[in-house]
Amino acid sequence: MMGFDVFGMCNALVDLQAQADEALLAQLALEKGGMFLIDEMQRQELLQRLSGRVIHSEAGGSGANTMIGVALLGGTACYTSKVADDEYGAIYRRSLSNKGVKPNLAVGAGSTGVSFILLTPDAQRTMCTYLGASQLLRPEEVNIDDLRQSRYLYITGYMWDTETQKQSVLHAMHEANRAGVRVVFSLSDIFCVRRHKADFQHLLEQHVDVLIGNAAEAQELSDTDNPHDAARRLAQYCDVAVVTMDSRGALIRQGSTADEIPAFRVQAVDATGAGDMYAAGLLYGLCQGWALDVAGRLAAYTAAQVVTKLGARLDSIEIPSHLLP
Repeated sequence: MMGFDVFGMCNALVDLQAQADEALLAQLALEKGGMFLIDEMQRQELLQRLSGRVIHSEAGGSGANTMIGVALLGGTACYTSKVADDEYGAIYRRSLSNKGVKPNLAVGAGSTGVSFILLTPDAQRTMCTYLGASQLLRPEEVNIDDLRQSRYLYITGYMWDTETQKQSVLHAMHEANRAGVRVVFSLSDIFCVRRHKADFQHLLEQHVDVLIGNAAEAQELSDTDNPHDAARRLAQYCDVAVVTMDSRGALIRQGSTADEIPAFRVQAVDATGAGDMYAAGLLYGLCQGWALDVAGRLAAYTAAQVVTKLGARLDSIEIPSHLLP
């Protein structure tokens, strides 16, 4: 019997959400909508510049948000990353457990990672991430026993920004492939795709079963200029290619079969967790054995629910009966 529906790997980060405007982004030399890695000095500067602007803080990181979403929907999930032996690390571990996710957290030196999420009035989010201890995750710290007892391995592109994490990801993917655990890879961020395009293309051909990315990310990876062509090309290299298109819905392509899933119409307040909750809904549906279009409709619903509130996660969610197969 399977131990977990999903085994997640990503950066363990404490999310600090702050209100921002175009002027502040310009002062910080940040391109709106991106994810930027910062060092300790920049972390200290941002803490000072954002004093009084922080409106919400919680244990987060893209992969953790998705695993918590899977658990909220009724699935089983565990999460692998690395924290420091500090207050934030203890909070992080406790937060995962309280949300129903098994924490497979290694402990290292330094500080637990932090992600500054700058929210502009158009509901876009720009992230400045201090990886801290999470960037030091080593292959031998990945719980292979739990991985082998899972249905899916879920990894984000953010894990490709440091060499030790890359080796840990490759180790997990190899073990998943050997054990028959399906690999789901989220592109995460267009700047991430640009930094590691060749590597991501190789991963897609060698290890990935299901690819998830938004239109910009998918087009960048596939060298195409529209989401339909991107989905068609990417599906040549993996079993399922999922391309999200914000308010235009999503494309889910498997071989020559393509489903176009409409988005749910809602008033967006904060787009921070849309991609993470989309992945959670899709993963949950796949773990239930649902058809791709049914899993895709649940993914669209979970993404729509999270953007109606501040923060990257939901406190609870129920699946409407009309979305069930």
